[in-house]
Amino acid sequence: SDFASPVIVGTPRYPGADYSSYPYPVIPYQSLPTENLASGYRTGNPFAEKAISEMAAFQPDIIHAHCPASATVIARLLRDEVKAPIVYTYHTKYDIDLRRIIKIRAAAEETIKAMVGNIAACDDIWVVSRGAGESLSALGFEGEWHVMDNGVDFDKGRVDQAAVQEATAGYDLPENVPMFLFVGRMMTYKGIPMILDALKILSDAGQDFRMVFIGKGPDKELMENKAREYGFMDDNDVPGKCIFTGAIYDRNVLRAWNTRADLFIFPSTFDTNGLVVREAAACGLASVLIEGSCAAEGVTSGRNGFTVEENAASLGAFLIEASRDLPHLRDAGQHAMDEIYLSWRDAVARAYDRYLWVLDQKARGAYDQRRKDATDLLVALTARSMSERNRYRQIRKEIFNDWKETAVGMMENIQEAGESIESFLDRIGDGLAESYEDSLASAQLAYQEREKKRQEAREEREERRQERREEREQKRQERREARENAVHEAIENLTELGDGLKKLPADARDSLDELGGGLKKTAAGARDSLDELGDGLKKTAADAKNTLKKNVDIAAEEIRKSYEELQSNE
Repeated sequence: SDFASPVIVGTPRYPGADYSSYPYPVIPYQSLPTENLASGYRTGNPFAEKAISEMAAFQPDIIHAHCPASATVIARLLRDEVKAPIVYTYHTKYDIDLRRIIKIRAAAEETIKAMVGNIAACDDIWVVSRGAGESLSALGFEGEWHVMDNGVDFDKGRVDQAAVQEATAGYDLPENVPMFLFVGRMMTYKGIPMILDALKILSDAGQDFRMVFIGKGPDKELMENKAREYGFMDDNDVPGKCIFTGAIYDRNVLRAWNTRADLFIFPSTFDTNGLVVREAAACGLASVLIEGSCAAEGVTSGRNGFTVEENAASLGAFLIEASRDLPHLRDAGQHAMDEIYLSWRDAVARAYDRYLWVLDQKARGAYDQRRKDATDLLVALTARSMSERNRYRQIRKEIFNDWKETAVGMMENIQEAGESIESFLDRIGDGLAESYEDSLASAQLAYQEREKKRQEAREEREERRQERREEREQKRQERREARENAVHEAIENLTELGDGLKKLPADARDSLDELGGGLKKTAAGARDSLDELGDGLKKTAADAKNTLKKNVDIAAEEIRKSYEELQSNE
């Protein structure tokens, strides 16, 4: 409302969530239950057509995505529909979570590569810190990025003492005992184990303290057990030095805790900005951070905050010194309020100015030259398919509305004629039933007729195949008989020749015997040759049969695939 620019927000739907209390429309789209895998987050369905249609109806000038996965896919589909440029903000080092969730290294790297490609498909890339931009570039992003600092919705200034006492009532927080604060998700990669190890060093040095952890997360129980192992928990009626409050969503209560604390401890190198550091600064609370981390950008150690090396010994040594000089911590907190704090409104004003720059770039055609890849074609095809389905749904809706209006008019006319709606509907129903029965009978008759023709065709094909088989068998039989007759005839001729030879003189008979023996050998050789030829023909026929069967099987499979593809297209 400050910039007279209406917005809508699309988000994965969370069961039981109430989206009606926001000062702008929220479009929750279908999501998958991935909380156990994705550190408490659900995964949105990137092809939620209804939600995308609602967003498209809003006709946005700018599309702003904050997640490199499904949200950016939705943004790209929406861009294809409304032709608005996409701004993407890189908030979190997603690669750390992905490598933790996906155990197969190659699969994790390909997923990261796909997400970076999704980011590269956007038109203007924002990062929440310079370190975040360098992290994105290290993942393979080759484009330009622009640093846009996050602002906080905390008002600047400490809350009054009454609000502090109300928020912290029931907790053992002695005066003049240093109280340290951590706010965030209970994850080991946030540096919580380092905090506990440093507190052990502080405790061993004889310094009393209270450490308050606000937040929830999958590693909360693990961290509680570690604190218990060090003797920091409230067990056996002994006041604990570590307090785990769980999640606190009331912003005013969080402001009270930040006001009560002496030092905010945030040794995370995972976070790309550390919004909680700016929230602490809003309440005049200085932070101790890891030197060179994204959260430490803008912090001058010793003036508006403190930095240490990324190890428990360095943090523990600092806490020992800090506990001895609480006024210095409060002075650094005042500088943090004056120098680090950035209000939400100021951050939005900067974003709005950048939006105007993006729209100017679009008007100049700067984004038309963006290099495209195969995923752009896929997104475009998907968007067109979804658009066509939406158009057909709208046509069906209009047809139904027209029919409804016509039906209502018919009913009114019928009533005016003195006929009740009930009797009219009864007649309509009877007519529909009769028409249905007639249609069913016709369909059954047509089906029976088609089946009869199919059966006749099958029988005709089978008869032709049987005739061809019988014809081939008859020819084979004739060839066998011809060979056998030729052999018998040769034998008979040789027998007659032998009988005639018996009547010749001995010398002539001997000569003829030799000739006959030679002829027998020749006949035997011919018979063997014929047998080999027959075997060769049989083998050739078998090979040809197998080849034919294989070709038929391949053709049948191709026909089956084509039919299935045709069915799916229909």
